[in-house]
Amino acid sequence: MNLFGGTINSLERGLTYATLKNKTIAQNIANVDTPNYKTKDVSFKDVFADVNKSTISANRTDVRHYDFHIEGGKSGVYSNENFRSRPNGNAVNMDAEQAKLAENTIYYNALIERVNGKFRTLNTVIKGGK
Repeated sequence: MNLFGGTINSLERGLTYATLKNKTIAQNIANVDTPNYKTKDVSFKDVFADVNKSTISANRTDVRHYDFHIEGGKSGVYSNENFRSRPNGNAVNMDAEQAKLAENTIYYNALIERVNGKFRTLNTVIKGGK
């Protein structure tokens, strides 16, 4: 039985994506002066598929059954190899990275607010509407 109806799980996947994207953006900003560094980005589709895959495993009811589980595939992070913006080969555009960071922060905070709203609703139900 899924107590939360899948909403919390979906929000959790969104938070996983936002966290990975934030780490990727921070890595890009930290390497702004590294020669030949290529920017990295995150694909939501790949992260979402990876989270779904990592939860599948076998239910063994007999010792003769094979135990298996599906490992997560790619991480969803990819590198922009064909883009060069400066003579030293570095492809980090600081303005673009800061804009991505601001957008991702808003997305993350919106998800956190939604999770908090779900928990407030559950708390109200548990207390009997008081």
